[in-house]
Amino acid sequence: MSEAGFHVHGPHEHEVEHAIEHAGEHGGGGDMVNQIAVFTAIVATVGAIFAYMGGATQADAGLFKNNAAIKKTEASNQWNYFQAKSTKQSLAEVSRDLSPPDKQATYQAKVDRYEKEKKEIETEARKLEALATQWDERSEVQMHQHHRWAQATTVLQVSIALAAIALLTRKKWLEWAMFGAAGVGVAIGALAILHI
Repeated sequence: MSEAGFHVHGPHEHEVEHAIEHAGEHGGGGDMVNQIAVFTAIVATVGAIFAYMGGATQADAGLFKNNAAIKKTEASNQWNYFQAKSTKQSLAEVSRDLSPPDKQATYQAKVDRYEKEKKEIETEARKLEALATQWDERSEVQMHQHHRWAQATTVLQVSIALAAIALLTRKKWLEWAMFGAAGVGVAIGALAILHI
């Protein structure tokens, strides 16, 4: 009871307390109740860690996708700059071809300069595209890992639900199903840790 004299129990807490009280009255079952209570606490803790990891990997995936978008924009800007240089080069070529012979060398120098600048711009644009691809790939890896964490968390939540049902019904097969589901959840969590 709290200092104010009012305390609300969750349904699971009430059932655990009820089961513990009746275990003593009926001579047995206390071991099952204690075992399930400890199990539930452990699985809930592991589930909370898995949920945190799922959130962290999802946030990382979003950041990596954002970095990819930034690099794609920078690459696009470089390609636009490349196109502008190509247009200037084309105008210089036309001017060279239409100019009197004494002015053609001036325009040829511009054509050569634009060609050199275009190569540098193209190199930078390709580098930025490669970086965007790398960030996209990293984002996909993080999203896959996020899905693993989410799957593991979900299966652990199912295990906790089975624990509550096992407490209420006192069915041994439900207790085994609870352990099995927890094992599957931990296995999926291990896959997340191993990036599989």
